[in-house]
Amino acid sequence: MTSQNESAVPREKPPHVIIIMADQLRADFIGEHTPNIRALMEDGTSFSRAYCASPLCVPSRGAFFTGRTPNRNGSLINPWRKQDEAHGYVRPEIPTLYSLMEERWDSWHAGKQHLYQKGKLDEDPSSGTHWLGARKMQDYGEFVRAAGVRPPGGAKFRGLVPEMTGGRVTHPRWYSIPATGRYEHGFEYFFDGYINSRGIEAIEKRDRTKPFLLNLMYLAPHPPLEIPEPWYSRVEQVELSDNVARWDTGQSPLQLYNLPGFVGAGYTREDWREIWRVYAGLVGLLDDAVGRILERLKEEGIYDDSLILFTADHGEMLGSHCLWQKMCMYEESTHVPMSLKLPRGQRQVKTSDALVSHLDVLPTLCDFLDLDDPGDLSGVSLRGVIEGDAPLQREHIFIQADGNGARGNFQRCVVGKNHKLIVDLFKDEIFFELYDVIEDPRESVNLAWEREDLVRPMLETLTAEMRAGDDLLEIPGGAYERFCTDYAELRPERA
Repeated sequence: MTSQNESAVPREKPPHVIIIMADQLRADFIGEHTPNIRALMEDGTSFSRAYCASPLCVPSRGAFFTGRTPNRNGSLINPWRKQDEAHGYVRPEIPTLYSLMEERWDSWHAGKQHLYQKGKLDEDPSSGTHWLGARKMQDYGEFVRAAGVRPPGGAKFRGLVPEMTGGRVTHPRWYSIPATGRYEHGFEYFFDGYINSRGIEAIEKRDRTKPFLLNLMYLAPHPPLEIPEPWYSRVEQVELSDNVARWDTGQSPLQLYNLPGFVGAGYTREDWREIWRVYAGLVGLLDDAVGRILERLKEEGIYDDSLILFTADHGEMLGSHCLWQKMCMYEESTHVPMSLKLPRGQRQVKTSDALVSHLDVLPTLCDFLDLDDPGDLSGVSLRGVIEGDAPLQREHIFIQADGNGARGNFQRCVVGKNHKLIVDLFKDEIFFELYDVIEDPRESVNLAWEREDLVRPMLETLTAEMRAGDDLLEIPGGAYERFCTDYAELRPERA
């Protein structure tokens, strides 16, 4: 149903806030397959150099919703294995976007719930948020069972992977692989069809006497890549990135011990062509879903008076560097689409190439929405950048990865204005990668051996970030010298 038009509310009333997050969406897939998302991004400020704080679902969302790095909020991994479970949860005393906003806003959550905090936010009866799409999507499972249909995925879409637990013990675990297929039950019973219905339900059931907060968390284009028509057949062919199914000489071999390399190295370029085609179809499904939500906001008369943020929790390697999924520091995994649309009439620039992080979202919302600043945040407000008043005085951002369902495969990274330093750690080995992400955006030439003048200061910056966050890891002295000696034969030849 359509309400009375709410676009004429007094400006002193806080705006409606809509946060739309995709899951595992590559930034370079924003384009021909995403007209609705592209239009939304063009309606606000689009950030061309935005990064997640961790390229993994739970810690990425923990950082996004707390404004603190995983090291500082406690959520480092997906807490799937009991032995390392404690490292998957945001510390209970840390405020989140929900707790900061749900008193003044009518707060709703629809879709995937991967902000994990002890006390289970979506199961807390005292929570001021309406949770539609609970932890691990149990209510979706109940929905498809009641309809007598199956959810997408299954045994064909999972493979056995070794996983390091506690940094020392290997266990086998089943994870998604890049298998593809057609889901016969249609959009209504697909993950994101259900999520979209819950998002529309929130819009229609909201308390119209209060400003509206909607956190809409899609599953697409995260695997399984079993998707309904017409999206399964919509994309006939795609042009692959030139680094798909290509292992570069200076690439960290330690990635072969981790899920991205263990799975991804087994597929050919032709295999990836079909995988990319279906992934592109799933991106199109996501875009159509977002388009329906935006249209509903317009029908309700609240689109113009809403602050709308669009992003993804992280990217997807999709065969680039012979890797699958995320959990690594390459651009395909850590670089995310991100835009913020202010309410109608507020001044903002269209694009920004400032170096920004998901950690900046919460301080930016605190600034624009006059929220109580919880203090001790890892990011900064982007208000001056968005309004065009002040460039962002930032030299680098910090990114970390600590495994998947357990702690075991570690990476630390600093991204500067031109270069990115990656330190990959597995058991007793340490591998360094340095890339010029401006001149070499596909990160094909590892400069770590030849640019000691850059590695050393960036390594100092990285270790300072780790110390400031009480990192559980430490990069030992002499690690760079040892790398240069141990891996000398992998040094790329320069023309």
